[in-house]
Parts: sequence; structure tokens; C-alpha cells
Amino acid sequence: MAEAHQAVAFQFTVTPDGIDLHLSHEALKQVYLSGLRSWKKRFRRYKNGILTGVYPASPSSWLFVVVSVIATMYARVDPSLGMVEKIRGHLPTNGYLSNQSENILSGLLFGTGLWIALVFTMRQTLKLLLSYHGWMFIQHGKAPASVKLWMLMVKIFSGRKPLTYSFQTSLPRLPVPAVRDTMRKYLESVRPLLNDEEFKRMQVLAHDFELKEGPRLQWYLKLKSWWATNYVSDWWEEYIYLRGRGPIMVNSNYYAMDYLYVIPTQLQAARAGNTIYAMLLYRRKLDREEIRPLMGQSSIPMCSSQYERMFNSSRIPGLDSDILQHLTDSKHIVVYHRGRYFKVCLYHNGRLLRPCEIQLQMQKILDDTSPPQPGEEKLAALTAGDRVPWARARRSFFSHGRNKLALDAIEKGAFFVTLDDTEQGFRKEDPVASMDCYAKSLLHGKCYDRWFDKSLSFIVFKNGKIGLNAEHSWADAPIIGHLWEVGFPLAREHYSTENRPFGPSVYAEL
Repeated sequence: MAEAHQAVAFQFTVTPDGIDLHLSHEALKQVYLSGLRSWKKRFRRYKNGILTGVYPASPSSWLFVVVSVIATMYARVDPSLGMVEKIRGHLPTNGYLSNQSENILSGLLFGTGLWIALVFTMRQTLKLLLSYHGWMFIQHGKAPASVKLWMLMVKIFSGRKPLTYSFQTSLPRLPVPAVRDTMRKYLESVRPLLNDEEFKRMQVLAHDFELKEGPRLQWYLKLKSWWATNYVSDWWEEYIYLRGRGPIMVNSNYYAMDYLYVIPTQLQAARAGNTIYAMLLYRRKLDREEIRPLMGQSSIPMCSSQYERMFNSSRIPGLDSDILQHLTDSKHIVVYHRGRYFKVCLYHNGRLLRPCEIQLQMQKILDDTSPPQPGEEKLAALTAGDRVPWARARRSFFSHGRNKLALDAIEKGAFFVTLDDTEQGFRKEDPVASMDCYAKSLLHGKCYDRWFDKSLSFIVFKNGKIGLNAEHSWADAPIIGHLWEVGFPLAREHYSTENRPFGPSVYAEL
């Protein structure tokens, strides 16, 4: 009950002398900081929405166009070919505005319309340019002059300093291939797998499909492509990944390795603290849409939609199909060590913890010798097996009470971290066996010390090596590769050896 009383901002009691009111200044401070962070995020998203909505132009370009139009009007030059006068004639001023004000207002309206038309033209031109795919089949370094000219045009119309999602409205729709082409490529792909008799039978089936069911299904697919920018992505996610009932541990999830020859530190807690801090900086830049989109050949923008569910996401098991749960924010992570789960807070008084402060929390977890609770040590094995038993167990044992709260903490965390008690990495004396062991540890570990349902699970080994295990349904490997290449330099840019821990631990065992 004491904890419940401390959790509220104020409490009062009725006494014979009146009402006795007690305020909790700390609780009120947290309420204020939470509201301040919320409004800052809302304002930032509103601003980014405007910048993305007008890209590749910018709000400053609108001001330039409007000022230029009004300036030419004062120079007695009509750049609108009479449009400004027509706009002025339709203004509902009723005599309240002077002639000068009407001129400025009509020039403002014409300049705004001209700017919108320019933005639309630039977007459509960029979309048309990006519809060319021939550059993917040209040998690197031997592009003809026509392709070089095309890439130059793409650079010109791509604008400057794009946000993460700036190109989303300029990307072309995924084209629907012809049924005949699909059947031809299908037969080419299965030919090495079939003998002559089986291949002839497959040719007959493919021909029948092309003439009978194919045209009707093709019409449905084209209808969907008119409404969706990518006619296959949602079906692919649903039927290829989320409806798979087998284990995702080795059939779906994949991993990323650390540098082979370089270990910044062999202190496990220090490497964990810096890794967590690097990922949190990357998440903050992603929330602010400051991550530059992936660019093919350094100039061709790629789709950024898969970045949205990188953090604060988890795959929730179901009997027939899983779902992806994504939160807009999460202020904690969950750490696994020697069979125990720890909830680690990431902020103190609204401030992101520094690397050395996170290191302090990791070290306290490593030094903790308390035994696991009954059933706690191998709980994550449920995420490694078939999906239906896991869904049934989740419904039976994690739908209420403390079990539900503990599971919510894991699934709603920013990401998952395992402090592994083994040493992994490349060894010169036995390179093949060491790399094989390293890869197996990242892929599955002990099968109960990684939470395979989390979008991101970081593994920090005893000797300072790190790795990553990623759930596959929410994104493909290039997104993780971008995180791996960009995330850690961010930490080096912000890290300061002058940082000092602020005080006592903020971790709590679940």
C-alpha cells in the first residue's frame, strides 16, 4: 500500500479540522516532464509532417517563390500572364482592403499555387525517373552515358537533406508482372529440381493456369495495385511470416556479428552500456526522422517504411496467425542474465541515461547472485518452439496477474538484451570452429536465453563481443545492416569520458 500512495501526485484526508492535503512534488514533476516530452514529440512530428509533405521542396522555397512573384509585380512585370488580375477580381474583399493589399494578397495566392504546382511537378518527375530499373543490371563502374545522365537527373530532383520518410510519396508503385512472364520465370526456377517427366507435367499445369485461373487473379491483383503502393508487402508479411506455425528461431530469425578483429573493451558491462546507448541514440534520431534514407549507388532513394517498427516492437503468438505489436515509445529495456529477467529504466528525470550510467546498471545485474524464480530461467524457450503451443501457453498462464505484468514488460520494452556467460568471437588458432560457434550462439544460443519474438535482441558476451538476433517479419536485412553501420558511430560521437553515474541503481527484477 505504501508504494501505491507514493505513486499518486496528491492525497487528502478528512479530519475534524478540515481537509488535510498532501502534494507529492516528485510525482508532479514527473507528470510535468512526461507532458513536456509528449508535446515536444507532437510538435516535432507535426513539423516533420510538413517538411515531408512538401519534399523535395521546402517551406523556405515557398517564401522565395512568393516574394519573387510580388517583387516582379512591383517592377510592373506580370509573371502570371494575367492570372493575378483574375484572382484579384474574384477576391471577396467588399472594399475592406486597399488596392495595395489586394495586389499583395492576389500575388500571395498566385505564388502559393505556383509553388504547389512546382512541388507536384518535381515529385512526379522523380517518380517517373525512379520507374527506370535498368541501372540494377549494369556492371558496376561501367555505366553508359545515358545511365549517368539519368542518375544526375535523379540527384537534381531528389532535393537536399531528406528526412527518413521524405521519399515515400515520390517512389513509384510496384508494377504487376504479366501472367505469362510469371509462368516463364516459375518454370525456369523449378527446372533444376524436376526430372523431364515431372517438368512436362508442370508445363501443362502452368499453361492451364495461364489460360484459366490466371487472368481472373491477375485482375484482382491489378485492382489492389491501384489502391496500394506495394501490392505484395502486406500479404507477404501475413502469409510468409506471421501465419507460419513452425519455430521462428532458425526458420525466420537472423543474426548480425560484431567486428571480427576489434573489441573496444573486454568489460562486459561497459560494452553493454555503450551498445544500449548507441541503439537509444539511433532510436531518438529515427523518432525525429533524422536518419538519412538508404540510397542505392549513393543517389537512388529506397523505401523507408520498414524502419517504423524497428524499436518497441514484438511478435505476439496466435493460434492461426501472429500479430506485430508496436508501441510509439518505450522507456525501458529487459535484460536477461543467468536465468533472470531485469527491467532497466532508460531515463532519469526525463534525461536519457549516459553510457557509464547504463554500465552501472549492467554491472549490478552481473554482480547479482539471486537465483531465478521457479519457471523463470527457461521461459524464453516458448518463443523458440512452435507457435501454437506458445500461443496456448500465453493465453493460459499470462493473461492476468503478475505473469501478465512480467510478460508485458518484456514485450513492451524498446529491445531485449542478453548478458551471455560465454566467450565468443574469431580466434586465429581455430578460425572455422570459432566462427561456427559464434554464429550458432547468435542464431539460437541455449534456445532459452534469447527472446526470439522481440524485433531486436542484442547479445553481449563475457569477453566484450556483441551480436544481434532479429525477428524477420517486420523488416529485411538491409534495415538491420543500416542500424549496425550507423548506430555505433553515433555513440562514439556523443560519448564523453567525463560522464559520471548519477547515483543508485534504477533496475528492478521482474
